[in-house]
Amino acid sequence: MDLDHLLSYISPKAGVEETFPFDEKTLVWKVMGKMFALSNITDEVLRVNLKCDPDRSIELREEYPEIIPGYHMNKKHWNTLIIGEGGLEQSIIHSLIDHSYELVVKSLTKAKREELASLKK
Repeated sequence: MDLDHLLSYISPKAGVEETFPFDEKTLVWKVMGKMFALSNITDEVLRVNLKCDPDRSIELREEYPEIIPGYHMNKKHWNTLIIGEGGLEQSIIHSLIDHSYELVVKSLTKAKREELASLKK
């Protein structure tokens, strides 16, 4: 998977915005204003940080060497996926992106979730 594929999978999701709040190279994806993914788009090897259920994070790290504790993030709630080396299947990457997105959506206020639901129609 390359950066173009990553962008084309994440960016069209409902309520998603792309921002650069930290610097010009760290792309942050937010759903309804809350971060669920980020990536340094200038790194030689493409990586993406994703939010993850803490118990699942541990299991994923044990199963896949390409999944490590979130770089510069809360290690309990974030994983870094090393995707630029091709070790992770696209279906796993997509699944973990969806999981991160849904975790953040679940944490939104009721009003924000309703606003998001109206965007999906």
